[in-house]
Amino acid sequence: MAGKEAFQVEGRVIEARPNHTFCVELANGHRLTAFVAGRAKQLAGGPAPGDTVKLQLSPYDLSVGRILLERETI
Repeated sequence: MAGKEAFQVEGRVIEARPNHTFCVELANGHRLTAFVAGRAKQLAGGPAPGDTVKLQLSPYDLSVGRILLERETI
């Protein structure tokens, strides 16, 4: 998904699922499966239902997105 074609949207977490996957609803009502990728799984506990998150989506598959976690400044 990384690349110039990917774009970012905001959504709200509806449900937490196993293996760091989440059901996320976008502002237009579209629901998709989102995941926390890579090392971010270890660094964060993950979003809770009701949290607003930023997602990275590929224009080729709008049913799956990657949750972008921002690093906290110390």
